[in-house]
Amino acid sequence: MIALQTQQATKPATTSTTTGATTSTTASGASFATALASAMGTQTGAAAASTAPAADKSYTLNSKGIPTELAAYGNGKIPASALEKVGSTGHKLWAPAAQNLNQMIADAKTQGVTIGITDSYRPYEEQVDLAKRKGLYSQGGLAAKPGTSEHGWGMATDLDLNSKAQAWMRENGEKYGFHENVPREPWHWAYRPKTS
Repeated sequence: MIALQTQQATKPATTSTTTGATTSTTASGASFATALASAMGTQTGAAAASTAPAADKSYTLNSKGIPTELAAYGNGKIPASALEKVGSTGHKLWAPAAQNLNQMIADAKTQGVTIGITDSYRPYEEQVDLAKRKGLYSQGGLAAKPGTSEHGWGMATDLDLNSKAQAWMRENGEKYGFHENVPREPWHWAYRPKTS
């Protein structure tokens, strides 16, 4: 650990740009946590956002394909501490899904493709409301049965995609863990984490 502190203290100041925000790191202001994460082959914060794709950790899934750490909370009951914002939007997803989505949106932007977001994590109460307003998918509507929605796990997002963005997603989404898995909803993309 002392070697890491010494190594970090001797690094020159650097500047990096991530999704439009510029962050400066000086030798005296660099965090020990960042140096430790770097030495261990993991990254946090802006350093993590500059690699593609983010959140490469593997997860143990239950029989329904839900990460065991999420299954313990329950569908639509994910605590704020397990969620992360999607860019500067008001939307949130399970942290690994949000990290990958943020990276995917940034990478698409560098290729001239704009990916918007219209929906994300849905608490249980919102799932109930949506089912009342839009009807159940099993009955021709657009909502999953409350308590079963991928949105309730923070693992699905509804994207705002023009034809160019839809084609880009179909070609690249899987690289970031996102899959188009609802035939009648080309805007719905579910995140599938790597499994251990």
